[in-house]
Amino acid sequence: MTDTRYKFKRSTAGIILAAGSSTRMGHPKQLVRMGDDFLLSRVIKMAIASDLEKVVVVLGCGKQAIFSTLGEELTHPKVQVVFNDRYREGMSTSLQAGLAAVREKFLSIMVLLGDQPFVETSIVNKLLGCFQGSNKEICVPVHGGHRGLPVCFSHTLYNALMKLTGDRGARRILRDSPERVLRVNIDNPQCFFDIDDEQDLKLGLRYLKSHSCAER
Repeated sequence: MTDTRYKFKRSTAGIILAAGSSTRMGHPKQLVRMGDDFLLSRVIKMAIASDLEKVVVVLGCGKQAIFSTLGEELTHPKVQVVFNDRYREGMSTSLQAGLAAVREKFLSIMVLLGDQPFVETSIVNKLLGCFQGSNKEICVPVHGGHRGLPVCFSHTLYNALMKLTGDRGARRILRDSPERVLRVNIDNPQCFFDIDDEQDLKLGLRYLKSHSCAER
């Protein structure tokens, strides 16, 4: 028998934050190559293949170049592109731009970063399953005692999310309301790896190469 107690959370949209100016990279990191794909392409394709019902991609700096380069992924029927012209004010503005696009239709969201190339579809689906089957309003992945992203939020927190400022506001919600948080252990610490600069890119490409060799 299907458990319908927490049906209010089961309509989930993903919001991929990819509007940043890539200051430390020095050029748009969304378009750096990761194997056969661009960095942002990897994240979008993973989200499309997941159980997320909708995928919102928030662009800002370099939006036209990114949109023209990633046209195939960004025009997928499951994807909606949102432009955030306030991206210089912090990541919270991108979250709010994405949330504004889906809050009336979706009862929960998953926030993903466009610079985390090793988040796997299986991890997204595991988080969704755990979140939607619980009575918690927030769900975070944990490895070795450290939490990371993607993070799920119930619609009960939409108003709080719309009031955030800067880059780190959502962390305060997690810190101040631990009783509302479901922590889900994951096996792959690379899920949390993000690419901010050239050194990160080198490490990421090295991991990608070794991982690809191991699968052959």
